[in-house]
Amino acid sequence: MTVLPTGFFRPAGLASEIAGNWSPALSPDGRHAAYVSDRSGTPAVWVQPVGSELTFQIAFPEPVTEVAWSSGGGWLACQIAPGGAPRHEVWLVRPDGSDPHQVAGFGEDTAENMRWLPGRPVLALTENLTSTVLVDVVAGTRDVIAKGDLVSLCDVDPAGRFALLRYGPRGSRRIVLRDLATTFDEVITPGEVAVFSPGGGCVYARSEDGEFPALVRIAGGTTEVLASGPAEVESFAVTADGRTAALLWNVRGGESLLELLDLDHDGHGQKQSVPLPGAVVTGLCWSFDGSTLAFTAEGPGQPHGVWACDRDGANLRAISAEPAAVDAVHPTLATFPAHDGRTLTGWLFTPAGTGPHPTVIWLHGGPEAQERPGHGPLFQSLVRRGIAVLAPNVRGSSGFGRDFVNADNIGLRYGAIEDVRSCVTYLREAGIANRVGVMGRSYGGYLTLAALCAYPELFDVGIDVCGMSNFATFYEHTEPWIASAAISKYGDPGADADLLRDLSPIHRIDRLRAPLMVVHGENDSNVPVIEAEQVVAALAARGMPHRYLLFPGEGHELLHRSSRAAYLRETIDWLTTHLQP
Repeated sequence: MTVLPTGFFRPAGLASEIAGNWSPALSPDGRHAAYVSDRSGTPAVWVQPVGSELTFQIAFPEPVTEVAWSSGGGWLACQIAPGGAPRHEVWLVRPDGSDPHQVAGFGEDTAENMRWLPGRPVLALTENLTSTVLVDVVAGTRDVIAKGDLVSLCDVDPAGRFALLRYGPRGSRRIVLRDLATTFDEVITPGEVAVFSPGGGCVYARSEDGEFPALVRIAGGTTEVLASGPAEVESFAVTADGRTAALLWNVRGGESLLELLDLDHDGHGQKQSVPLPGAVVTGLCWSFDGSTLAFTAEGPGQPHGVWACDRDGANLRAISAEPAAVDAVHPTLATFPAHDGRTLTGWLFTPAGTGPHPTVIWLHGGPEAQERPGHGPLFQSLVRRGIAVLAPNVRGSSGFGRDFVNADNIGLRYGAIEDVRSCVTYLREAGIANRVGVMGRSYGGYLTLAALCAYPELFDVGIDVCGMSNFATFYEHTEPWIASAAISKYGDPGADADLLRDLSPIHRIDRLRAPLMVVHGENDSNVPVIEAEQVVAALAARGMPHRYLLFPGEGHELLHRSSRAAYLRETIDWLTTHLQP
């Protein structure tokens, strides 16, 4: 590690963090799996027979973030992150690693939302949230089927007559049925995810029309609710024959529940629960023949692993997964009031022995993300060193209904900042905490800075990981599609300029008193590095204690295991130094 002026570090890194596996994709018969793993140090595509430990790596020079297997079996679509940045390219490659070639995300464009159309050699994707594209790998064609501001392609019906498009900014998205011949659009439900049935006669969608998202079926102008409740339907996946839906619920503050729903009986058939190997599940994926369901599972002390089960939920087996640590600390779900009477929750990790303990508040990004009881090597490391961790879901978090996720929009953001103070109040009144630190990444980094400047007397240390410090410069330098989508959440940089200035921590940085570590990826184009540079320059000018970790070759996420290991080491050192003086 090289030490540079004003507490600036370029981490050398240690490749010691446990590998993770995610983004499962199954061959058409379910006998082979492709997935992304960083076991080699950088996320790459790996292919192996299900039930075998024999693996084959498909090498790309840049990190891979996602993979999808075509229903015909001949191609893998791979989402690549050049320089670790948020801009993505899409490449096609044979499952044996031959014939790699790029099909989307050229130049300054970014490509996302990959989906193979069932039974067709056609890959659907979106570029820049302005163009929806179909790539025919047999004909070698690339067709733009719809354009617009903040548009994304969900699906195309088997006859090629209609498309399902997603329009709108964050928190206000809707699913539109487009007639591709006439370009006539019909809004069918608020939401973000929808697919056609195998025959194209109806649409399955995760509808956000109520307080909690539900699974619905839409046909002939009628919407039928198939699954709903006082919890969120997080995602779903329908088999290619249209007979079974895998349904993933978000329950009890972030734990997962997986059910298989029989669609043969008008959607009112039997539900079968699937035993889960970890507390949090993502990435549902059926094989084209419907024989096998794959998914990713994780839990406290248990890194992301890829798992599979049969169509009836039986025969659960690991495709590639590390065992959970036997000494992992499992959190409890804390519940406490906010300043205005709202109920807040958070996952609380406590060391052995009676409190109070030095404690860190960890704030997740989004803000529409959610803190869940998944794999958290930082939390486990801190608890082993006698430091408690509270990972709250302040207002604006998903998983708790529409009212809660929208409770921090624009001028309501002051309430989210006050929620951080409510966390400190809870920790002190419950006898959990004495010295308190606060940290977070992305939006959580912003909220960290905001809380440190609003309530400087409450905190002994802080860490800002790729957070926004100045909304004006964020809007000026972020990707244009990110800026457009963020207006509904943060405010308009023109019309709401005064509000955004008042909410920007850089204009209150003279109030900050706690030693602050700032962490950023050099290639971040989501929250550009200027957001960190302003803070570091302001702290240096005032002689405030700080440290700056800049990661070359990384973007908004630290994709390389060596970077994450260095971040973990430096974070633990910074927090123990200031919380356990």
